[in-house]
Amino acid sequence: MIVGVPTETAPEERRVALTPPVAEQLIEGGLDVCVASGAGTGSDWTDEAYRAVGCEVVDERTAVFERADVICQVRGLGANADAPMDPYREGQVVVGTLGPYDLDAWDELAERRVSAFALELMPRISRAQSMDVLSSMASIGGYKAVLVAAERLPQLFPLEMTAAGTVRPADVFVIGAGVAGLKAVATAERLGASVKAYDIRLEVKQEVESLGADFVELDLETEGSGDDEGYAIEMGEEFYRQQRKELGRVVPESDVVITTAAIPGAPAPELVTTEMIEEMAAGSVVVDLSASTGGNCEPTVADETVEIDGVTVLGPTNLPSTVSHTASQLFANNLHNFLDLLVEDGELDVDLDDEVIASTLLTHDGEIRRPHEDDGADGTDEDESADESLEDEADA
Repeated sequence: MIVGVPTETAPEERRVALTPPVAEQLIEGGLDVCVASGAGTGSDWTDEAYRAVGCEVVDERTAVFERADVICQVRGLGANADAPMDPYREGQVVVGTLGPYDLDAWDELAERRVSAFALELMPRISRAQSMDVLSSMASIGGYKAVLVAAERLPQLFPLEMTAAGTVRPADVFVIGAGVAGLKAVATAERLGASVKAYDIRLEVKQEVESLGADFVELDLETEGSGDDEGYAIEMGEEFYRQQRKELGRVVPESDVVITTAAIPGAPAPELVTTEMIEEMAAGSVVVDLSASTGGNCEPTVADETVEIDGVTVLGPTNLPSTVSHTASQLFANNLHNFLDLLVEDGELDVDLDDEVIASTLLTHDGEIRRPHEDDGADGTDEDESADESLEDEADA
């Protein structure tokens, strides 16, 4: 069986689905690996590095699709919706982040008898944690969001006591204490900021405080705000109105606000209004990690920087790609663990009784499955993966 790694075609995507060390493990396990020339360049893996571990490197991207039985992609199908569908051939398997909520190619995939596995739909069970790409990427996103904010903020993060005077620490407020949010909290704490965090789930208070931050409790009724797996679900407008009112007390006091709240398969809840941002001090920074699904902040524009009365509002949609070497290592490890489940003795083994397989499989044997709609949750049942709460990556 041949595993194929094409170059990524999504704009500004620098990650690669399989790194040479992981490819070597697959080869040692009896698989062949075919890589498109230049596939790893954006994450600092050369063609020579792939050849050195036994991969076949082909000059044309299309040759990967012609040769491989399993295609591994960081962003394919709905996760790269602006690009034409890749030339998947009949009976081929594709594994990666595939944007199942935005996918409009179900019929064509089924007609080609493609077996498509969307890793965004990984169930939140213990044995699936090692395959959870959304958690891996969310962690990187939370880390990088703090660094982006620190670079933009015209003051230091830590408390400084010098002969020239005392510099107070920056006040950082993180909305959403899932994977990305907790990583943002931890990173801001390491940089010496004074950190607060908020999440609709009071049960994460201990996690936030264990990192040294203060947990902000709002006067809200949060019962029924999450599903059985811990993902946030869409609440009524009255809940969000009251939430915005309560947040209006905290946001203006902050030098940095990082938002991570998301509803899988639905637009991100708008939590921070333009009015709140206008009340922040000039020079303050907002990083909205939910920009790809509409944003948590009213003025957010995906992949753009907006200035509101001297406050900078950033809407990055793919921060993991800016840390492409590490992000590719983690993604490849997650993918390898999934392939271990999917392939047995060098042959594809699609066990529909396996929860991990059934939860991630979109199309198979000419049939459309839509696993994210199995619970009748209007397409809002998935995983930030991973995120333990309000958030998404972000991305993936």
